[in-house]
Amino acid sequence: MIRVILNGCQGAMGRVITELVKKDDELEIVAGVDRDTKTACGYPVYETLTECPQADVLIDFSVAAATDGVLSYCEETKMPAVLCTTGLSETQISRINELSKTCAILRSANMSVGINLLFKVLREAAPALAAAGFDIEILEKHHNRKLDAPSGTALALADVVNESLESAYHYTYDRTGRRAKRDKKEIGIQAIRGGSIVGEHDIIFAGEDEIVTFSHTASSRAIFGNGAVQGAKFLYGKAPGLYDMGDVIG
Repeated sequence: MIRVILNGCQGAMGRVITELVKKDDELEIVAGVDRDTKTACGYPVYETLTECPQADVLIDFSVAAATDGVLSYCEETKMPAVLCTTGLSETQISRINELSKTCAILRSANMSVGINLLFKVLREAAPALAAAGFDIEILEKHHNRKLDAPSGTALALADVVNESLESAYHYTYDRTGRRAKRDKKEIGIQAIRGGSIVGEHDIIFAGEDEIVTFSHTASSRAIFGNGAVQGAKFLYGKAPGLYDMGDVIG
């Protein structure tokens, strides 16, 4: 049985993961971490990671402000970690990269299988479409409680496309007050926030007289929770290194 610590256990995603693990014969959550330590989860909940019992893997689905504490804990304990939190700073990402030299870390901007398969498709499609003169736009939609914009997934999609194009493009987030034709070497990224939208991403390639759109729609948070659970299983026993969901799905 793989013993898991769940950081952010009382959040929306934490509750989803809790329910998924209850039905899984390979994992057991031995402790959770959250400011709310009173609401019952079926396992003990602590205010800090340092209070938690020994475990095999940490799953972090909290907020960017808590990530530094997670990284410090992993640095001290060498505990493998599945990092699902988005909106991280460049400093935090650099620290994760350094930590992966001594600890097994799995980090993906999006934990769903579908999105990670989409990454693979875009690596093949983007160069052909860009060479044919197609403009590239990314539109993402999320619920009205999401803190970061654009989403980490939208940025990851843009990065996958741009890397496949030898990083020749730049990102444009806002065209307000700008009176100029669209730069052919830009990737436009726009964010919509409203209601209870779980997550929608459209990668639009607009050419002369034709449009090619790659879309992904999340109907439930369970797809992200399931990815985190599969990621924890994958990471158990792995050597130090930086992994992502692409490694999990093969």
